[in-house]
Amino acid sequence: MMRTSIVIIRVVFGFSLAVIPAAAQQAGQDAAKPKLYNTVIQKLREGKQVFSFTQSTFDIAGYCEAAKHYDYTWFEMQHSTLEFKDIEAMIAACPHAGAIPMIRLPDAQEWHIQHATDIGVLGVIVPTVDDVDRAREAVKWARFPPVARRSAGSGQAARIWGVNGINYRQTFNDNMLVVIMIETPTGVANAYDIASVPGVDVVIIGNNDLSSFSGYPQNDDRYQMMVTKIHNDTLRAGKIFGQAAANYAQGHPWSKDAKFFQNGPSNDGWVPAGRGGRGSPNAPPPGEEEGGGRSGRGRGGR
Repeated sequence: MMRTSIVIIRVVFGFSLAVIPAAAQQAGQDAAKPKLYNTVIQKLREGKQVFSFTQSTFDIAGYCEAAKHYDYTWFEMQHSTLEFKDIEAMIAACPHAGAIPMIRLPDAQEWHIQHATDIGVLGVIVPTVDDVDRAREAVKWARFPPVARRSAGSGQAARIWGVNGINYRQTFNDNMLVVIMIETPTGVANAYDIASVPGVDVVIIGNNDLSSFSGYPQNDDRYQMMVTKIHNDTLRAGKIFGQAAANYAQGHPWSKDAKFFQNGPSNDGWVPAGRGGRGSPNAPPPGEEEGGGRSGRGRGGR
């Protein structure tokens, strides 16, 4: 008798859903969701390309000005002497300037990711991911339970994002981006498994380092075959694909699918003074020009 009751309930419930038009269902679901304060996620959902500026030094005035013009900030901690307290102060100085704060960390350690999220970032970028273990470690600490294991902290994040009636703890998981960088042939070989890790949102290519680690220049067909594999595997896993080099945003076979870039054009035509000694919006910041040994941007090699 109990088994029969359960079947009846399921049939009735299924019928009630069936008579609701799909558009109305979607509208109701969207209305029930809190508005995203991570505007980068919203733009990615809309199929837009997003670009950053790279902040590698402690410069509150410079940061606050640049943040008005870009989709997100790439705070550089892999290849700079920036400390968390420096980034904390810059975010606090203009928390809603425009660009969403994200950090490229040197690794996927718990304390690094906890510090990053506690000071208010809404995205972590993890470099040189070769296998699922590193990707899983990044995901593990990037969001609150029950989906991950970020613990409750007392940093400034909740004061920045928990405003205008927003419950930071309850909305953070939906507003957090985990970005994985593939930069080695080993990572290329494991690209599908890496991209398939639940909680990984974006997979991007570290173009210069992929060239360095593989030994192939970016205009080499073998390099482009690796790019194609990462592209195909990322999309097959249902994740966002990107390339750190902004010069791949146009004119490359996969430009139409590439959505996430480091540096690139601002939203309003603003160009940082003297970027890389040049005025190009795609030029890397000082110290990251071609041959500087840094991942992120590159020679093009289209």
